[in-house]
Amino acid sequence: MSERLEKLAARLQERFKSADGKLVSAFGELTLEVPAAALIDTAQALRDEDGFGFEILIDVCGVDYLEYGVAEWSTEQSSNQGFSRGVEKASFGRFTFDDVDDRRTCEGPRFAVVYHLLSVSLNQRLRLRVFCEDNEFPVVASVTGVWNCADWYEREAFDLYGIMFEGHPDLRRILTDYGFVGHPFRKDFPLVGHVEMRYDPDQARVIYQPVTIEPRVLVPKVIRHDHRYSHESAEEKPADA
Repeated sequence: MSERLEKLAARLQERFKSADGKLVSAFGELTLEVPAAALIDTAQALRDEDGFGFEILIDVCGVDYLEYGVAEWSTEQSSNQGFSRGVEKASFGRFTFDDVDDRRTCEGPRFAVVYHLLSVSLNQRLRLRVFCEDNEFPVVASVTGVWNCADWYEREAFDLYGIMFEGHPDLRRILTDYGFVGHPFRKDFPLVGHVEMRYDPDQARVIYQPVTIEPRVLVPKVIRHDHRYSHESAEEKPADA
């Protein structure tokens, strides 16, 4: 960690110790995690107080930690059938099913909101993270009163993750259609979606219908022909060949 980051980290730990702030340093970056109840006070302090000066909000991101760390690809080792992707699903994002008991739950809060901050005057950056307390109805306070540009960012997080921002002046979808059902960036939203759109010549209009895509799993295969595997090919030939 650079000397500048060390000084910033020390100021952050001292300032937000009373707010149960947690500071994480990794890859030359700082992440400050605070409770949802302390979000607005923390945001105002980071913008206005000396030593911080984070006058610019670069981005607001939603995060879904459901099945965090679960992977379906294994690429460290390969077999004669290639790098494997389990046919038995490791997560449910690729499939559509109605069995809610098949849904794996995460340990701790599921949804978080991440704010990327920049101080031009002090040439420093900070990541601020807040977890939503309720997994079924995730809510955090809107920071539009602190940084006006949070307006569209928070609408995007609401649209894609279903995170509510209390106090937002106009919280509605911004990327998906008005009649869209669900939030497509949630981990339990199937990759094939729920509905599809097509033009119906009989009705002379665009209609929505249940998705007709069949979920499938493609397992890539590595075919080797070089001399290292020539003896294996000979062993596989029948005796009367």
